[in-house]
Amino acid sequence: MISVTQLLSLAAAFGALCTSVGANAIPLSTRQDTNHWVTSWTSMPQLVEPDNLPPSPFKSGNAVFNDATLRQTLHMSLAFDRVRLQISNTFGGTDLTITAASLALPRTDKAGVNNIHIETLKPLTFSNGSPSITIPKGKTAYTDPLDFYHIAAQSTLSVSLYLKNGQSGTSITGHPGSRTTSWMASGNKVNETDVTGASTKHWYFVSAVEAWVPSNTSALVILGDSITDGRGSTDDGNNRWPDMLLARMPAAGITNVGVVNQAAGGNAVLSGGLGPTLLSRYTRDGITQQGVKYLMIFEGVNDIGGSSTDASTQSSIGDRLISAFKQITSDAHKAGLITIGATITPFGGSGQSYSNPEREKTRVKVNKWILNSGGAFDKVVDFAAAVGNPGNVAQLANKYDGGDHLHPNVDGYITMANAFDMSIFK
Repeated sequence: MISVTQLLSLAAAFGALCTSVGANAIPLSTRQDTNHWVTSWTSMPQLVEPDNLPPSPFKSGNAVFNDATLRQTLHMSLAFDRVRLQISNTFGGTDLTITAASLALPRTDKAGVNNIHIETLKPLTFSNGSPSITIPKGKTAYTDPLDFYHIAAQSTLSVSLYLKNGQSGTSITGHPGSRTTSWMASGNKVNETDVTGASTKHWYFVSAVEAWVPSNTSALVILGDSITDGRGSTDDGNNRWPDMLLARMPAAGITNVGVVNQAAGGNAVLSGGLGPTLLSRYTRDGITQQGVKYLMIFEGVNDIGGSSTDASTQSSIGDRLISAFKQITSDAHKAGLITIGATITPFGGSGQSYSNPEREKTRVKVNKWILNSGGAFDKVVDFAAAVGNPGNVAQLANKYDGGDHLHPNVDGYITMANAFDMSIFK
């Protein structure tokens, strides 16, 4: 298998890399029969809040990204050489026109960088060869499939989008909790080595990357909230717990399962919270993702912590969470998926607004059901036990507390990844 580094070193001898997909690649005619699309990366689409819109001048008046290029880096979970991207205008208040787009390898294979290996640059097209597309509000669109270079699992892609006329209004689709630096510049810079002008730690518009891979390849989709979205992780570090799980998998011989993070900070299962509730999004974000085989739920803390502390309300929240998990897992089983439950991690401690004895009772109640769900969950990961304080189970262990008594730190995320039993995939 030819690596990216080897491809770059062979560029002079073999000419433009734009035609190379690796010396041992399966012919396209064969791959059409043996391969299928599997999601390799996602950012859960949501309406971007006003404070998370791009900085000036890329938000000006009643438009965003007017005559601007947006460059974003995305961390892949699968190896591939053929790829397509999904662009989302799900929450846009107006139509979204992408004037030009390109794909390349970032110069350092790191998240958050603004420059690319220019020799790896390839244009992205839409609708059988068009360089541009207009996506109606409320809709998504795919790029045309692109034969790219051989991309190893855990590699990074750099995607550039140019919006000649921007998007009217300030209702746009994105993912504020990217914890990854995105870059923007005035004018069309999709084919430039560097994009400089302004930066922000949010993703916009790109909602999925799908890989054309062998039929024995599948994806684990994780439905979650800020703990899975990576609050407490390092910006541009790719050290959320799903990233750390992905990093563990090759040593365990798991190379044909992608890890797909469909979480958002503040997300709730039942009502309220940030972004669409889990009950309203689990089909879109989970069950119908391309190539999904495993569906994991790690959510509920915002429902518990965001609800009144009286015993009646908390009892109802616990019952409704269990009912919601039964509904989601039932639909997942009907789709032939393997379901994985994760226990809700502790949130007790001075200064944490969620901390309350009645809420803790609800957490314990829901976790007890998750651990003994009667078949709703095929597998369970006990995150609460992994990062909880053995001397006070209502709190995170001090060494894993990110500081707010709710979100783990990076060591906590590593521990959570280590708590995931690899036999689930076997």
